[in-house]
Amino acid sequence: MKLLRYGEKGQEKPGLLDAQGQIRDLSGHIDDIAGQAITAEGLATLRNIDPSSLPVVNGSPRLGPCVGRVGKFICIGLNYADHAAESGLDVPKEPVVFNKWTSAICGPNDDVEIPRGSTKTDWEVELGVVIGKAGRYIDEANAMDYVAGYCVINDLSEREWQIERGGTWDKGKGFDTFGPLGPWLVTKDEIADPHALDLWLEVDGKRYQNGNTRTMVFKVPELIAYLSRCMSLQPGDVISTGTPPGVGLGIKPEPVYLKPGQEMRLGIAGLGEQKQRTVQAD
Repeated sequence: MKLLRYGEKGQEKPGLLDAQGQIRDLSGHIDDIAGQAITAEGLATLRNIDPSSLPVVNGSPRLGPCVGRVGKFICIGLNYADHAAESGLDVPKEPVVFNKWTSAICGPNDDVEIPRGSTKTDWEVELGVVIGKAGRYIDEANAMDYVAGYCVINDLSEREWQIERGGTWDKGKGFDTFGPLGPWLVTKDEIADPHALDLWLEVDGKRYQNGNTRTMVFKVPELIAYLSRCMSLQPGDVISTGTPPGVGLGIKPEPVYLKPGQEMRLGIAGLGEQKQRTVQAD
C-alpha cells in the first residue's frame, strides 16, 4: 500500500493511493497515518479494505508528511562510504546518530526555508524507515519485523550550524522545513529489498546525487538493532538512513549551496518523488 496524508497544514486527512494513481479517503476508517494504524495489525486491517469502496479525493490537494504524530526523527550520518570521503571524514566504525526536531517535518512538496543569514544550506536525499512496532534491545535477525514501511526524505542541512559552530550536528539539521517526508509511506511488502533502491536529487534540473542504497555502510536491520540499544522505538518513529555522494558540501573545487528561488527534485525507486521550492525564511 501507498499511504499518505493530504490537506492543509495541521488538518491533514489519511488516504491511500489506488492502482490508478487516485487518492482515496481513509478518514472513515482511521483518524491518521500514525500510531496503531501503522502497526502490523493496523496495516492488515487497511489491506482488507477495497480501495474502490473509498471516496475519491478530487483535484490535486497538498500532500502532508506521510506519517503523523512522529515521536522521534532519528538520522544516521556518513552511512555511505563515498559520501564520507567527499566530506573528508573516515567511514564510521559505528553508526553516527543525530536527531532532527519534529518541528522540521513538512510535506514532500512544501517550500523549504533558507534560514536567516544562511549561506550554507545543503540537500541530502535519503531512504526513510518508518517504525511500526514498539521495541528495545531488538535482535538484528528480527529487526525487519519492526518496520512499517519506507519513504523519501530530504535531510536538509545548514552546514555552518552543523559543522562550524561547535556542539552537535543537531543544530544544523533541525531548522523548520528541513525534514520533508513523503509523498507516501510505502508498506514494506511492496519493497522487495530496501538495499537495492536507486535514489537521486536535482537542483534546478541539474543532477547532483545519483546513488543506490546497496552502498550503505550499515544496513536497515543493523541500524534498527543498534538504535534500539540506545532508546526504545515506537510506531511512527522515523529513521533517515544517510545520503549518497553529491551533496553541495562535497562539490569541488568549491561547494555549492542552496539559494532562495531554486527548485529541488528528488526521488527513490518505488517510493515516489518530492519537489520543493526554496524561499527565504521570514
